[in-house]
Amino acid sequence: MLRRLTVVNFAVAERVELELPEGFVVFTGETGAGKSILLEALSFLLGARASSSWLRAGADRLEVEGVFDAADLPADLRERCKLSGPTVRARRELDAAGKTRAALESQAVPVAALAALGEAAVEISGQHEHQTLTRPAAQLEVLDRYAGLEAERAQLARAHARWAALRARLEAATMSDAERRKRAELARFQLEEIDAVAPRPGEDEELDARLPRLKNAGRLRALAEQVYGQLYAEESAALTLLLKAERALGDLAKIDPSAARLRTELEAARLSAEAVAREVGDYRDRIDADPTALDALLARQEALAKLKRRHGATLAEVAAARARLAEEIDGLENADARREQTRAELEAAQRELSRLCDGVHARRAKAAKRLDAAALQELKSLGMPQARFECAVEMEEGRWSATGADAVEFLLAANPGEPARPLRAAASGGELSRVMLALKTALARADRTPLLVFDEADAGVGGEVAAAVGRKLAALARGRQVLCVTHLPQVACRADAHFHVAKETAGGRTRARVERLEGRARLEAVARMLGGREVTEAGLRHARELLESANA
Repeated sequence: MLRRLTVVNFAVAERVELELPEGFVVFTGETGAGKSILLEALSFLLGARASSSWLRAGADRLEVEGVFDAADLPADLRERCKLSGPTVRARRELDAAGKTRAALESQAVPVAALAALGEAAVEISGQHEHQTLTRPAAQLEVLDRYAGLEAERAQLARAHARWAALRARLEAATMSDAERRKRAELARFQLEEIDAVAPRPGEDEELDARLPRLKNAGRLRALAEQVYGQLYAEESAALTLLLKAERALGDLAKIDPSAARLRTELEAARLSAEAVAREVGDYRDRIDADPTALDALLARQEALAKLKRRHGATLAEVAAARARLAEEIDGLENADARREQTRAELEAAQRELSRLCDGVHARRAKAAKRLDAAALQELKSLGMPQARFECAVEMEEGRWSATGADAVEFLLAANPGEPARPLRAAASGGELSRVMLALKTALARADRTPLLVFDEADAGVGGEVAAAVGRKLAALARGRQVLCVTHLPQVACRADAHFHVAKETAGGRTRARVERLEGRARLEAVARMLGGREVTEAGLRHARELLESANA
């Protein structure tokens, strides 16, 4: 679970610090107040692509920090980062130049490490996922998660990559010598370009972390020297004054023994200050103000950026490109000698790929029937008792891809007498919201993700359906944490914790303010959600009834 979230200089969130409890947590407030920004900040923390538009005007960087239960992290990540405590502090920053930095506890890590945390511990359903859910690729992803096919999909992707590489190698054997030489020369040039730089995994992020220290080495050294002098080296340094005060307290304690405790506490403070002074001195001595080191770092950054522009957005993609180029060169240079061997290997790879596709298809077909039943059960409780839902799985032999040979389509008939049609054509906005929540509920029961996040999962619904959505979200939160942005009182009244987000203006600047509502403040907030800005006695009575019925 997410225990604490701190957001600094993220759009209107100048500084927001939240202590988050277990169970069902809602965020309410007027449109544009900044509710969804908090969820965007959480997505950014967990590896989402950064946007410079998030940076608050006038700020040089934004920061997002979250404290998670360590048990939620993948075991290999905990071991790799030597994380042994009960909680883990994750942090990510974005500066004005568009550079991001990531850390777990005090260790710099690749953003991929935060993404791994997010993948293991958090499921975020954003406002635009309603439309994403209409795409067949996303529907296939949902079905495979429900079926627990993650390992099989990885195996399929490897088998497909091998089959595709062998097919390309066999095609190369049929090229003319001139065409083969031309392609081999190009591939060799690209391979040598990568090898000349020889990038290391995560090296670009390490350089990003070192750059501020090198660029500001002179100022850092001057500041460290100033602190060291104020603590230790100058005549009127703090440590000298502390030592004099300590001796005076010693003399005082000889007369009045009750003052001995004060002398002991001052001595401890002096010893701590001496330790800080020594560390500051060591820090000052380690700072490298050599301009050639800065030039070398900038040149290295540019070399890595050039590779990423040509071969992939990350160094991991550059490494994958290098492996493909090496294999392509080998196939081109030895095409004639390996033609028959390659043909035999391709036939074997095709049989293996076909076998895996058949196996995954059978698992998908069986899981689709279970998903149909689970989704229908959830839809009935969400105000669609007559709906028919079907997850159609069709296999086309020989249409192989990294995900198999299946086409998946979610079909819905929202009302009796209607034919089942693809979700993108059959569902209104409110119906899409309910289908999404029904599927998320079914998935959550299958995989027990510790933290579920919904950004307006109740869009387009109201009345009794809204009450059903509130009950559904509260039920999901049993044994896990659920965060939800909502505009509906029927949902808010079900929460274990209710946060209100509002904008305030001070000094000509607008900022988001977040406060936890309890007691009378929560009652009035629910009343406003029911009847507008003005709180009336009738609205308060209705709000009280909602809250009491939710807690009954």
